Amino acid sequence: MTLDYKNSTINYTTEGKGEALVLLHGFLETLEMWNDFIPEFSQTHQVICIDLLGHGKTGCLGYVHTMEAMAEAVFAVLEHLNIETAYFVGHSMGGYVTLALAEKHPELFKGLCLMNSTFEADDDEKKQLRTRANAMAKTNFQNLVRMSFVNLFAPESKDTFKNDVIDALQIALQTPVQGYIAASEGMKLRPNRFEILKNLKTKRLIIIGSKDGLIDGNNLINQIEHTAIEFVAFSEGHMSHIENKSELTYNLLHFIEN
Repeated sequence: MTLDYKNSTINYTTEGKGEALVLLHGFLETLEMWNDFIPEFSQTHQVICIDLLGHGKTGCLGYVHTMEAMAEAVFAVLEHLNIETAYFVGHSMGGYVTLALAEKHPELFKGLCLMNSTFEADDDEKKQLRTRANAMAKTNFQNLVRMSFVNLFAPESKDTFKNDVIDALQIALQTPVQGYIAASEGMKLRPNRFEILKNLKTKRLIIIGSKDGLIDGNNLINQIEHTAIEFVAFSEGHMSHIENKSELTYNLLHFIEN
């Protein structure tokens, strides 16, 4: 399904009935990443998956897609569907978008799960890496995406889940260069949203990959130690929906129980 939005379109799917569950993909992903989970989750919930700005079949709105702008697009879909409250799961960049949405519309949230994601802002080193990557994206996009994919999986996962890795890479390579650059610029601008997460009056869960090369799980665990924010640590890397599928399904089903 599509929604007309700011002279562009937002692509989304909805399946099932019940309390809403909103699933947001990460950088260089699309709503297709949730395909294997929808049949189970939609037995008890209305599962809404959205292609974020510049990804999948959703258009670009410029050369900087802030997390706030992406959150506004998500909110437009939820308003269109008359969703008043929902559980939210955001993978990686989708987690940043979820936190931006929580800052603006905390009343929407029955639960918030950061999956292989963080509430922290980019440090200076990470911002410089994104700036260099954006320059490379203009001239050598395919090699850039292939190189960045190396860090997403635990070393052994690349063999164990070879076909899934290939499929995910093919989807990533279809991201428009403008979508890549705009999202990357937006991620550079995002603030630390620990206080937003800490003060949200609802269920909060962080899913950590113990071998995640992008997110420092131990650092997150230390910061949430004296809060009511829960965490689960899986055995593998940044792509828990591929590397730890059964554990992820179990924990998300528990998360969305009333």
